[in-house]
Parts: sequence; structure tokens; C-alpha cells
Amino acid sequence: MDMKKTISSCIQVAIDNALSEGEIRRLLETPKTSEHGDLSFPCFALAKIYKENPNLLAKDLTGKLTHEWIDHVEAVGPYVNIFFNKKAISQLIIQAVLHQGENYGQSGSGKGKTIVLDYSSPNIAKPFSMGHLRSTVIGHSLALIAEKHGYDTVKINHLGDWGTQFGKLITAYKHWGSEALIKKEPIKELLQLYVKFHQKAEEHPHLHEEARAWFRKLELDDAEAKQLWSWFRDESLKEFEKTYQLLGVSFDSNYGEAFYNHQMNAVVDTLQQSDLLSTSDGAEIVPLSDENLPPCLIKKSDGATLYTTRDITAAIYRKQTYQFDEALYIVGPEQSIHFQQVKAVLSKMGHSWATHIHHIPFGLYLQEGKKMSTRKGRVILLEEVLQDAIQLASENIEQKNPHLKNKDEVAKAVGVGAIIFHDLKNERMKQIEFSLEDMLTFEGETGPYVQYTQARAQSILHKSQQQTYKIEGLSSEYAWQVAKLLSLYPDKLVLAHEKSAPSIIAKYLISLAQSFNKYYANEKILHKDEHLSSRLGLVKAVTIILTDGLHLLGMKAPQEM
Repeated sequence: MDMKKTISSCIQVAIDNALSEGEIRRLLETPKTSEHGDLSFPCFALAKIYKENPNLLAKDLTGKLTHEWIDHVEAVGPYVNIFFNKKAISQLIIQAVLHQGENYGQSGSGKGKTIVLDYSSPNIAKPFSMGHLRSTVIGHSLALIAEKHGYDTVKINHLGDWGTQFGKLITAYKHWGSEALIKKEPIKELLQLYVKFHQKAEEHPHLHEEARAWFRKLELDDAEAKQLWSWFRDESLKEFEKTYQLLGVSFDSNYGEAFYNHQMNAVVDTLQQSDLLSTSDGAEIVPLSDENLPPCLIKKSDGATLYTTRDITAAIYRKQTYQFDEALYIVGPEQSIHFQQVKAVLSKMGHSWATHIHHIPFGLYLQEGKKMSTRKGRVILLEEVLQDAIQLASENIEQKNPHLKNKDEVAKAVGVGAIIFHDLKNERMKQIEFSLEDMLTFEGETGPYVQYTQARAQSILHKSQQQTYKIEGLSSEYAWQVAKLLSLYPDKLVLAHEKSAPSIIAKYLISLAQSFNKYYANEKILHKDEHLSSRLGLVKAVTIILTDGLHLLGMKAPQEM
């Protein structure tokens, strides 16, 4: 049900179509306190049209607004404050949620359309660090939100399994590596070798030349280089999978950069045949001065391909393979120019669909105000953070509910959920100072708080043993505030998708949980009277929305905690 649409239509009739329904809807406000009603309409726009005092127009309008959903209307200065019929509307809201269940809020706007999402994409032979968390959980949540709207999604983990870093790693291994140590602790040892290379290269610059030579061998399919590369890749993937399993994240494609190696020559040939390539200091480039962008480097002077070349090739492959309507790249803000260049080159190649490629940047995790850096050894391992969170959740369960069934499963859901929610409740572009203490705090506006609220509501339903609900509506203020929030869920889903912002859902869930807990504290929900079934119906509706909202964030909703 769309209350704003209905009220907008009422106002439109009352003002003799002086404003369109859409204009009125945009003007409608939700008051900060219930004392000023459920919706408020400012009369400033009307005053400009009629050349009259907005206060007088507000008073006049109060006598013209009538609808079965409206209890009464008040004029406060230039504002018309609209108070809903709590019982009638709460009945409609609760019935809608119970009837539609997990489908409540689905818009169907994406039916028949496909979105490709490129996210997570860690680099092979480097640890899965906290620096990768944001791309992973934001991308996963955006995919789930898109699916809620009816889109088909293709979730891609574009692994960083190619590039000059492998020349550096092979060089480091040849100088200082140990096969036995790498087999024992692959990621740890590979990271140490990578860091050691950069430390030694400061004293011995020739190591960079050696690294470039090894990467060139790799590009030419040298047997030894290829064998070491494959070994590093396989060991890394095993470690990555442990973290993905903890997060509950999976992908439709794990094709990394290397997958596109044998497709790039065709792309370079097309650029050449289209007279788009120029030579600059021996390198092949696409000039983009007409786009106010730096030239796009396609091939280095030594003939080596680049990350950009692979991304252009990958975009063409994905369009041909998946026929996507939109392609989202959930990648850090430092890649902004890169994606502008990729889109510009694709457009010059005649691919009009390049306009449907969107870079979704995000704020980074900082450590003491600085970006985390694998190269400098300034890294926090994500798996260790997740395990710490699970351990803390387990300790909390032992203290508060030692006889809980499936304790390990619940501890995992709560601990991992705490980390995911802490990330997603922050606005996407916000920089986040890493604090393990903040991430593992289960009190306040946290994931465990929302999960606990959902479990509490489930407990009420379990105690009632009621399976069906006869809804007649509720008129108490606490019940009304919960019902109003339930009605906002579809709008929040639309905004979260349009703005690529899971934080909208996370913040909404906090508000709903807080409102429900006030309701729980102030009303005797299980009291046997004529309103019992309606109260339980409201509780059931809350569990449906909390469970669905947590799912869209990539979290689980334990039935007990």
C-alpha cells in the first residue's frame, strides 16, 4: 500500500489540480515527532501559485481533506499536518505484510533484466585482508537487493591473478623462498616474500628489472613461470574460500584477469583497425583528450598488456555472454579515472552499452588514519577478525544462554553478522577507522541487536502457539509507530537499489528494532483480549521484515539467541 500516493491524490483534488500528484508527493514530509502528524504538507508552493499567504492556505486546506485513512488534519502555520486513522491503516499494513510474506516490498522493476556485479576481487598470493571486506559485503548486498526487485544477477569475482606483481613474487621466491614453508602456510609466506621484495628493491633497484623479465616470461607461457603462477593461484584460492564460506558469499564466476589473456589481441586489433591507437614513447595508447581524460595505456613499450586492456576485454566478453542491462563495478574510489577511461574507450569502439557501466566506489578502512597496504605489510587479516567475532559471540552465549541449541551455528551467525552489519550501516562513501573493539561491540546500533530483536519476536510467537491471525488493526501509539515503519520498507528497498546503498536498509532495521522493543516494553502482547490476534500479527510482520532485511545485508536471522 502506498499511503503517500493516496494522500497526494487527496490533496491534488482539494487544490483543484494546482499541483500534480508527483509534485505533491515530493513536497510531502514525514514529521520528526508524532505530535505533528504522520505526514505534513507545506503550502509554500501553493502560495506562489495563488499569490496568497501560505498560513491561510493551510487553514483552508484542512477543511477540504477527507479520506477514510485520515483521522484528522491540523494547520500549524504554513503546514497541513495529517493524522492517519491508526486502526484502519495498521490493519491494512499488517495484512499486507502477512499476506505477501518475504515478497513484501518486491517492485518487479527488474523483471527480465540482468545486472552483472564485479566485486571482492582479491589479488592472488596476497592475504584476504580487511581492505577487501567493503567491496565483498557491499557487492553481495547489492546483488541481493537487485534480486529482490526481480533482476537476474551475475556475481563475478574478478580475481587479480595477473600482472607485474607476479614477476615480483616469482623473483622473491627464487631469491628467498622455501617450498616447504609455502606449503605449510601459503598466504603468510607469500605475503612475507612480497613485502621483502619491496624492501630489498629499495636497496637493489635491479630487482624491478628482474621482476619485469619474469612477468614477460609468464606472458610468453614459460613453463617454470607458469608452474609457479599456477601454484601460487591454487594455494590462494583455497585460503580465500575459507573466508567466503564464513561470510556466506558465493559467485557465479571466478574468472580472473588471466582468463582474458588470449582474448586481448582481438581487442587490440579492433582498436588498431578503428584508428583509435596512437604510439607514445613506444607504448600503444588511446588518446582521450576530447573526454578530458588522460590517455588510456593499452600496451607498454615492451609489449606487455595492462589492467585496463583486460578490463576492456572483460567488459566486451561479459556483454556478449550475459547480455547485461547494467554492469556494476564495486571497486575503491582510486579507480575512478580508470573506469572513466574504460567506458570512453568502449564508446569509441562503438559500444553504446558502455553508458550502462557504473563504478560504485566506497570509503576505505583506515588504520591510524592511513590506507591499509599489503606492500608495506600494514594489513589485518579478515579471517582472523571474523574468528575473533565468532569467539566473542560464543562467549556471550555461554554466559547468557548456555543451554541454547545449535550454539556454534548461532555464534557464527551473530559474530559474522556483527562484522557485516558494522560495515554496511556506514554510508558507502564514508571512510572507516578500523577498530576491532567497535566491530565486536554487540550493544547499541549493531547487527546482533537486530538479530536479538528478531529472536525475541520469534520467542513471543512460539509462546503464543498461534498459527493464523485475525487482524482488526491497532490504535495504540507504540503499535502505530511499528506499523508505520513496516509500511516504509518498500520505499527503503527502492532507495537502497537506486542509490546503491545497503546502509539505507541497515539503518531502517535499527529503527524498526528500536520501535519494536519500545512496543514490547510498553504493551502486554500476550494478554488474552480481543486484540491479541492483531498484536501477534504485528509481531509476525516484524519477524518477516527483520528476517528479509537481514538477508538482504547478507546476514542470518537466528530463531533463538
